[in-house]
Amino acid sequence: MKALKRYQNKRIAIYGLGKTGISAGKTLKKLRAEILCWDDNKEVRKKAANLNLCLKKFWKNSNYIDYIVISPGININKCKIKNFLKKNIKKIITDLDIFFELNRNSSIISITGTNGKSTTCKLIEKIMKTAGYKAIVVGNIGKPILNLPNKKKKFIILEVSSYQLQYSKIFRSNYAAILNIFPDHLERHKNMSNYTKIKARLFYGQKRNDYSYINSNNNYSKNIRKIYKLKKLKSKLILVNESCCKSLLNKVKNNYFKSKGNIENLAFAYKITKNFNISDQKILKAINSFKGLPHRQEVIFSNNRFNCVNDSKATSFNSSLQSLMSFKKIYWILGGLPKDHDKFDLKNLSNKIVKAYIVGKKVDFFVKKIKANILYKKSYNIKKAVDDILIDIKKNEDTKFTILLSPAAASYDQFSNFEARGNYFKGIILSKLKKLNV
Repeated sequence: MKALKRYQNKRIAIYGLGKTGISAGKTLKKLRAEILCWDDNKEVRKKAANLNLCLKKFWKNSNYIDYIVISPGININKCKIKNFLKKNIKKIITDLDIFFELNRNSSIISITGTNGKSTTCKLIEKIMKTAGYKAIVVGNIGKPILNLPNKKKKFIILEVSSYQLQYSKIFRSNYAAILNIFPDHLERHKNMSNYTKIKARLFYGQKRNDYSYINSNNNYSKNIRKIYKLKKLKSKLILVNESCCKSLLNKVKNNYFKSKGNIENLAFAYKITKNFNISDQKILKAINSFKGLPHRQEVIFSNNRFNCVNDSKATSFNSSLQSLMSFKKIYWILGGLPKDHDKFDLKNLSNKIVKAYIVGKKVDFFVKKIKANILYKKSYNIKKAVDDILIDIKKNEDTKFTILLSPAAASYDQFSNFEARGNYFKGIILSKLKKLNV
C-alpha cells in the first residue's frame, strides 16, 4: 500500500487534538508511523493522553519531524507555534491527503462551497444508492474522513471545507464541485480573493479524465474560471445552473426543492450523477423521497395558522436569504456572532418580513443592519424571542405565519454550535405550542 510506504517509520507531528487530530493520530499509528501530538488546550491534552497518543512539544526538536498534520480549525498565522509552522509549511499535510492515499482505488466525489454542501452530498448519496451504487458520505458533514469504515465503497462523497483545502498537498478528487462562493470565514482568509483561491484548490491535481463543476450564475465563480485557466488545470470544467435540471424540476413533488438554494443543490447533484448513467426516473424517485437535513429550512411544525422553521445552520446573511425568499409573513429570529464583511440587503424582503427579533450578544450590530427596512425588537435570547413573537401573533388576525429561526450569524456567543442552537429552538417552540394547545 502506497500510504504505508509513505508514512511507515516517519516521525509525524499532529497539532490540534479535536476529532480530526485524534482520527489522524489513530490512523497514522496503524500505518506504523511515530506520532508526536500536541494541543494548546490542557483539558484536550488530558483526553488525548488516555488514548495512548504521545504528547510532546515537537517544535523544540523540529529536525526530526517528517510531516506535520494540523487540524482544520488551526490558523497558522495566529497559533502559538506560528513561526515554527510557517518555517516548515512544506511539511504540513492534512487529513484529506492521508485519506486520499488510503482510498486511491475508490471514486471520490468532493463538494465544497459556502452554502449547500451537506445537502448536496446527502442528495448525491441518496440518488446513487437508489440507483444501486455503493456510496457513503463522510467529511465535514459529520464524522472525520479518517473514521470511514473499512468496508470498500466504490464511491466516496466528501464534504470539504476551505480550512481543509488550505494546507492540503496531494489530495485529488475524481469529481469536484464548488457550489457557490460568498463572503465567509474572512476572519481567517482575510479577503475574497484568498478565499476563492483556496476553494479552487479542490481542482488542483485532477487529471484529464476527472471532472470539475462550478456555478455559472455565481459572481465569484468567474474568478474560479480565471484561476482554472491560469493554472492550466487538466480536468473537464462543467458549468452548472438551474437550467441543467429544468425538465426534471417540473416533475419534482418534494416541497424541499422549491427554494432557490436547494434547486441549486439539485442541479449539481443531477449533473454529477448523470455521469454514472443513472436514469431520470431513478433520480426523480430519490429526489421525491429525500428528507432535508436538520437545521436547514427544517419545518418542525405546520398547520393552517403558521409554520415553524429551524434554519439554525444559516450562519451568514446569504444563507438566511434562501429562507427569507422561500416563506411569507415571516417573524424572523436572527443574531449571534456576525461574519466579517457580511452584507445585509433587505430592500426586496420588507414585504415578506413582518418583524425581526434580535438575539445574541451583538444585538446593536444587527439593529444597524436592518432598522432602515423592517420592524424589529431586541429580544436578546431565543426563549424571549419566541415569547415576543407569540404575543405579537395574538394581535394579528392574519393566517399562515412563519416563525423562522435563521440567525445570519454564528452561534458561539450563546451556544456550542449551530446544532445546539437549533435543538434549543425546537424544544422551546414545541413546548410553547403544547401549552397553547395549538
